[in-house]
Amino acid sequence: MMQRVLRKTLSVAGRDLTLETGRLAKQANGAVMVTYGGTMVLVTATASAEPREGIDFFPLTVDYEERLYAAGKIPGGFIKREGRPSEKAILSARLIDRPIRPLFPKSYRNDVHIVATVMSVDQDCPPNIVSIIGASAALSLADIPFDGPIGAVNVGLVDNKPIINPTLDEQEKNILHLSVAGTSTAVMMVEAGAKEVPEDVMLQCIIHGHEEIKRIVDFINEFRVEALNMGLAKEKPEVLVQELEPEQAAQVRGIATPLLEEVIKRSSEERWAKKEREQKFEEVREKIINQILEGQPEIGEDVNVLKLVKELIGKIEKELVRKMVLEKGIRIDGRTLEEVRPISCEVGVLSRTHGSGLFNRGETQVLTVTTLGPVSDEQILDDLGVDETKRYMHHYNFPPYSVGEARPIRAPGRREIGHGALAERALEPMIPSEKEFPYAIRLVSEVLGSNGSTSMGSVCGSTLALMDAGVPIKAPVTGVAMGLIKENDQVAILTDIQGVEDAFGDMDFKVAGTEKGITALQMDIKIDGIDKPILERALEQARRGRLHILEKMLEVIPEPRKELSPYAPKMIAINIEPDKIRDIIGPGGKIIKKIIEETGVSIDVEDDGRVFIASADAVAGQKALKIIQALTQDIEKGKVYNGKVTRVTDYGAFVEVVPGFFGMPGKEGLVHISQLSNERVERVEDVVREGDYILVKSIGYDPQGRLRLSRKEALNQTGSPRSNQPSNRVGINRSRKQR
Repeated sequence: MMQRVLRKTLSVAGRDLTLETGRLAKQANGAVMVTYGGTMVLVTATASAEPREGIDFFPLTVDYEERLYAAGKIPGGFIKREGRPSEKAILSARLIDRPIRPLFPKSYRNDVHIVATVMSVDQDCPPNIVSIIGASAALSLADIPFDGPIGAVNVGLVDNKPIINPTLDEQEKNILHLSVAGTSTAVMMVEAGAKEVPEDVMLQCIIHGHEEIKRIVDFINEFRVEALNMGLAKEKPEVLVQELEPEQAAQVRGIATPLLEEVIKRSSEERWAKKEREQKFEEVREKIINQILEGQPEIGEDVNVLKLVKELIGKIEKELVRKMVLEKGIRIDGRTLEEVRPISCEVGVLSRTHGSGLFNRGETQVLTVTTLGPVSDEQILDDLGVDETKRYMHHYNFPPYSVGEARPIRAPGRREIGHGALAERALEPMIPSEKEFPYAIRLVSEVLGSNGSTSMGSVCGSTLALMDAGVPIKAPVTGVAMGLIKENDQVAILTDIQGVEDAFGDMDFKVAGTEKGITALQMDIKIDGIDKPILERALEQARRGRLHILEKMLEVIPEPRKELSPYAPKMIAINIEPDKIRDIIGPGGKIIKKIIEETGVSIDVEDDGRVFIASADAVAGQKALKIIQALTQDIEKGKVYNGKVTRVTDYGAFVEVVPGFFGMPGKEGLVHISQLSNERVERVEDVVREGDYILVKSIGYDPQGRLRLSRKEALNQTGSPRSNQPSNRVGINRSRKQR
């Protein structure tokens, strides 16, 4: 039987994007091999035959499988196979999930599994963007209901010009890392890290990316039509929606609407806290159910009908909250559309940490802690990217007590990793370089209370903690979460949304940045996307919210502390010639081990000659520095040294001008008998003896590379007769007996 294979190619940013189906993974509902440049990703979409019972959510799972063979790597560690997903893989899976999830029918309950397997990587062609396109194409071919397709691109900003899918070379000048996904009519997802990019420029880049997305969407639609004609794609099934009978629904609305209107009105007037509001609303829901069952007891006998009644009550509640916002401009907690909840900040909350900041906004409370360490504490990355390590890390914890729940604490999930990465991205452009601040930096955000936008609370708490630790950040960063309620032509944009507004709204739009511009952006849409005017309004409103929050934070700590915490390690960084690294290390690491043992410091030596000395004691750090400087010191021609006579011969004296350490020889040269004095010398011992300290001048090297010294020229230059002061020598002072 002849194999039917469909391949179709589109040029995107000067590179070929090819979709192929019919050759691989034929038992999946839909399977596409996507090739972009040298990057190849196999994306499959499968669905269960029957819906999952007893759930009220859509069970979508997205897995992004990194295969290190794709980059020609063998996994590190003892077990030479891929293990749990890397953070980058988890973030890539989230990047695929977010734009496709809103495009499934709301009532669909079949399990859907998307698997993107990265099989070949070209660093100029990002596999995560390729995977989004592949997921969209695979779902378009499958007999799975999906209101797509979508397209996706990366957008960079080089020399103030937007660039689609920038290459590695272009990334060197790039100040924006923007991922955009959307349909042909609207933007569905935005993810960005930036170096203080202004709002209008960010908007321009999003729109520029969407224009390219339209081409990709048309391309996938054409691919699906050709696949259908070849029998390589399947028709979409109809999704049955269960609803109450019209008469039953009208009765439920008649009972529920006035009771819910009253409790929503009271909530906005009295500004109930989260727990109180949840309790009051639960009481009203029970009251509504009881009144319905009094008039229609048969509803209680049918589990499915009762479930539909409860769903309708929730729908009415959502409609009324949205209506109050759209028609009156009043939110469920009584705030106006742009009003930010009360803010309070503290620094220095924890006594022995290197820096800490507590950020409160309404009932959202985040404590972030800064820890500083030697550069050797940086994180080693074992993934498909070009970066092998990172010295700045941000971790986010969301314990169950933060929302008043009692459940076991597990390992960080995708949500925790995603929120930590967003906060890390927001602050990264403001972190000083390793040259300016030679420390590894770890931030940990502990969410102590949650009612909306803990990720942006983490950004604010992190800024406070960094400044409290004395990290010289380039500018303080704040963040705010924006919401959207849209009904036809009516649009309301909300500043600083809380949990219920996130649940009832159409958008979660997080914006972080400095006074000058945006450093991070994340947008998730629950409707069919938003257009340019809404994006423009949301970005400008977010800027005003950020500046308001920044003002409150700077009242507490206006700039980074001038000095580090006394509990932070003191770091000294120097540069030496790479060929002198062996002088510090010594045979078998003998010298560096002795320095650490003698001084109690930590020493990291990089291959390029950078040396980092970390110590809790400044005196010990300086002691180690002097040893390293002595070990790597060059003997300069024409320079005068105070050296020690190590041995005397008939033809001259050997003088150690740089001391040796820990049983290793120092640097010595020969003072020929003719160079001992301006007068004729019969015997060397008449002038110097072993153990004496004398001034000598470096006069170069002999043909064999041996150092030549002159006492005569040193005397002529300095006018000093002789020195017996070992304390003037470079390095650790030791007694003559020790020497």
